[in-house]
Amino acid sequence: RAAQGRKLHLRLRDGVRTALKGLVVGTGDGGAVVNLSFGIAVGDAVRDYALTSTDFAPTDLAIEMLYLVEAKSAAMDASRSLNTRLQGAMVAAEERAFTDTLTGLRNRRALDTVLDRIARQGRAYALMHLDLDFFKAVNDTHGHAAGDHVLRHAARIMLEESRKDDTVARVGGDEFVIVFANLTRMPRIAEIAGRMIERIERPIPWGTAECRISASIGIAISEGEGLQPSDIMDRADTALYASKRAGRAQFRFYDTDIAGPPAPLRKME
Repeated sequence: RAAQGRKLHLRLRDGVRTALKGLVVGTGDGGAVVNLSFGIAVGDAVRDYALTSTDFAPTDLAIEMLYLVEAKSAAMDASRSLNTRLQGAMVAAEERAFTDTLTGLRNRRALDTVLDRIARQGRAYALMHLDLDFFKAVNDTHGHAAGDHVLRHAARIMLEESRKDDTVARVGGDEFVIVFANLTRMPRIAEIAGRMIERIERPIPWGTAECRISASIGIAISEGEGLQPSDIMDRADTALYASKRAGRAQFRFYDTDIAGPPAPLRKME
């Protein structure tokens, strides 16, 4: 009764120590009425004690607040779910934009992005330009379905012979580029190129027939040159033409001995 007229702050002693607020009002005959509520902690109280609307008087404004809290919670859950779906859709769309649909390899857009990032980071790398020899003969003899099968087969070999962090991209009908980040040792790169050529030359079953192709490869290394990715691509392309002129089914590293005037555009084979 001595606290009459002042706001009360109470906390339950046992179990969940829920905070309560209220007022005490004297009855005039020596008694008192204490009016307590959860205050703004009503949401916590509903959770802690599993309260429902039947635990409140119909006229209690807490009911309105609970509806608002519930609506806000539902809206937040819906927003989080929508954001998750949107982010997933964005990732999927970006993945499709950077993927060659036939082989599952990276495409030219993805390759340019990777080369730009490597150049900005100042990392050394080797770039391998690979062209399939006699691919046109496969299409002419066995049809485009066989050609697609051969492309997927060659793509799988390139993925298996490269490292997880390397970038293998299809940049044309039968042309591929592989970027070996932080790998510039020529003996190691030559070993990889030789193994790729040997595996690609093996007959590829197609129904009752066999498809036969080979691969020519040109290689350029960026280490210590300070060149732009486009310059390294040009060098690898020059080395590729040298491999073609030398008889195909082989690889060449770029050097000044094979550099010369640009080779004429070749027909895709």
